[in-house]
Amino acid sequence: MIGVVWCLAAGALSAQSGRPSTDVWVVPIQERAPVLRVGTPRNLTHRTGYDNQPSFTPDGRAVLYTVTGADAQADSWRITLPDGAPERLTRTAESEYSPLVTPDGHFFSVVRVEADSTQRLWKFPLNGRGTPSLVLTDIKPVGYHLWTSAHQLVLFVLGGALGAPAAPPATLQVADDRTGSAQVVARKIGRALAKVPGRDAVTFLQLVEDSASWISELDLRTHATRRLMHPPQGAEDGYHVYSRGGMLLTAAGTKLYVWADGDWKVAADLAAFGVKNISRLAMSPRGDALAFVADDVPPPAVPPAAPTVGPSAGLPLSGRDASHILRISLPGHL
Repeated sequence: MIGVVWCLAAGALSAQSGRPSTDVWVVPIQERAPVLRVGTPRNLTHRTGYDNQPSFTPDGRAVLYTVTGADAQADSWRITLPDGAPERLTRTAESEYSPLVTPDGHFFSVVRVEADSTQRLWKFPLNGRGTPSLVLTDIKPVGYHLWTSAHQLVLFVLGGALGAPAAPPATLQVADDRTGSAQVVARKIGRALAKVPGRDAVTFLQLVEDSASWISELDLRTHATRRLMHPPQGAEDGYHVYSRGGMLLTAAGTKLYVWADGDWKVAADLAAFGVKNISRLAMSPRGDALAFVADDVPPPAVPPAAPTVGPSAGLPLSGRDASHILRISLPGHL
């Protein structure tokens, strides 16, 4: 059994604009059994507009994310931790979403909305030199993707063109970029995908008609699926990630949750720091930082301050006892 302590600290948010507007935040995570600490959340993008879909580079030193400007054009950007300036990675006539560094470390893959609105998986050279190329030619319309090995991907594939009436439900597909083929392994799924650390498995959101959805597991070797748990109330999209040690985390509203003792426990409440409506989550490869998306809101009148006790992923951990500290027991893995 693992005991856990969560500590919080300070942050600020940008002003809210007319359309749904979000920022990418990052918070240090220190997981040293039997303690897990959550540090000071920092707003990385801090602007009016759509900043979303974060992922870490393999070294954990930068975050890739999607930016939509006033012209509704979506491009991939990168920001280096802790204090780098945002850097634009794509500047195309198409729109690119959900950037992820490929397993070889030389490219980043994106869901690209092409001129005819086809959604396929493409990749761009990470160093900016060279031209983009298709990853999977015949699989469309791709909504989201997750690399699970050097050549294997798990895909959220829409049942039809975006916005099409009476489109079939989305499917979960396992694909191989060498053959370009894919196999449907589940139907009627949500957008959440996460790799289970240390095992050939992923978890996803299984939608159930007239019932609560489930976070479910897919065995990548057998393609068998099993239901694990419902997301907590308010986390209907079911976005979730794993710590490096295998703890399952999700979020709803202003709170981070961890699955423990057969139930969701509140790990941290970030309301005091201007965080609102946490959605997508991404864990750094070393497990020392969590990126998350939250709504733009006005910054607190007096931002709470917190002393620091040391760096994690180039970001400070809080030494202050914030308003919420929780100690619980956790099982080692699901």
